[in-house]
Amino acid sequence: MGVLMPPAPVILFCAIYGNKATSLAWAREKLVAKWGKLALTSAELPFNETQYYEASMGRNLQKQLLAFADLHPPESLPQWKLESNELEAEFQALGGHDVARAVNIDPGYVTLAKLVLATTKDRDHRLYIGQGIFAEVTLHFKHGRWQHDRWTYADYQRPEYHEFLTQCRELLKVKLKFQ
Repeated sequence: MGVLMPPAPVILFCAIYGNKATSLAWAREKLVAKWGKLALTSAELPFNETQYYEASMGRNLQKQLLAFADLHPPESLPQWKLESNELEAEFQALGGHDVARAVNIDPGYVTLAKLVLATTKDRDHRLYIGQGIFAEVTLHFKHGRWQHDRWTYADYQRPEYHEFLTQCRELLKVKLKFQ
């Protein structure tokens, strides 16, 4: 029989995107107020691998990756997704946007072995984790590098994403050592 053990805490990760720097800044500020200090922030990266969001979010989307300083329990993932959806709706309700969806906030977490993202959409490779939320292992770390699967979004296959996630992984190693 296996021995039950609690999972190790994780780095709370979030990707935010929109077509205006003000949208990203608003989301960052709200996320810091809700989830705490940032440990890592990427540059604003072009998000042009797909036109999927163009109809609702417009063109020239920029994406920014965030990692929060405090460690968190991985079972918080459904709550993070619900909170991120609330923030998206809050920003939209402020009005003055020229698009139907002015900001997209995608939370997840980084472990030493993987990047897990939350979504409201069910697919064959996603597991239901409660409260209307599904989880997907988007990337896994093997043989010293991040590796993708057939479903991994094209932007998450880019080297600059992998560099950021490697920094998250290194930060997690340090934090776990001193727990």
